[in-house]
Amino acid sequence: MKSKYIPKQHGAWAMLIIPFLLGMFASRPGRLHILLFAGWLLVYLFTFPLLQWIRTRKTSLYGKPMLLYGGLLIPLAAALLVLDPVLLFWIPLFLPLFLVNGYFARRNRERAFLNDLAAVMQFSLILFVAYQMGGGKDWRFAGSLFLLNILYFTGTIFYVKTIIREKNNPLFYKLSVGYHIASLVICAVCFPAALLIPMTVLLLRAVWLPKTKITVKRSGMLEIAFSLLFTVCALVIL
Repeated sequence: MKSKYIPKQHGAWAMLIIPFLLGMFASRPGRLHILLFAGWLLVYLFTFPLLQWIRTRKTSLYGKPMLLYGGLLIPLAAALLVLDPVLLFWIPLFLPLFLVNGYFARRNRERAFLNDLAAVMQFSLILFVAYQMGGGKDWRFAGSLFLLNILYFTGTIFYVKTIIREKNNPLFYKLSVGYHIASLVICAVCFPAALLIPMTVLLLRAVWLPKTKITVKRSGMLEIAFSLLFTVCALVIL
């Protein structure tokens, strides 16, 4: 029952929450953000069984979760659009990325790097939505937050794969370390110097932890700490 209704991708919860928080606190938090997050959560809960259905075509397993979450989502989405009609503008930006997820789900390749990258882009877009809802006007600033979010979560894709699926692949390890070095350089050029602190910690994580015998469970627990470090630093420094 739990596997049909609750997504199993633990890292996706951070991607669900962190961009939303960045966009909300970069503008002005308000009551509508509560409804927006509830809708955003329901979108995620609905798309999980939908993608599983696309992959397996097992309506008997995933039909009821889709009906439950879809039934909750439709009235809430309608209320949000009435309260803030500008939200309608953002919907077409999410659809192409979701189609990429559907493509890989249908081919049972949900762990493909491009699929993960499309998910990162899709989750990160909520930053702009939350920022706009809070009355944010500096879109260059919002774009910098979006870039920082992409840098962080793409690095997480590389790192997690070196711990699990690519842990015996030295080439992928080098790509991961190279990516984190490049992210550090980009941050040094584009962001306040204080952001180099969390980005350096993330680089050391990518270099050192894959060479240890760290378990998947312990790695996941550490990712919570790394996510908190990144979020707090981004909110305080920017």
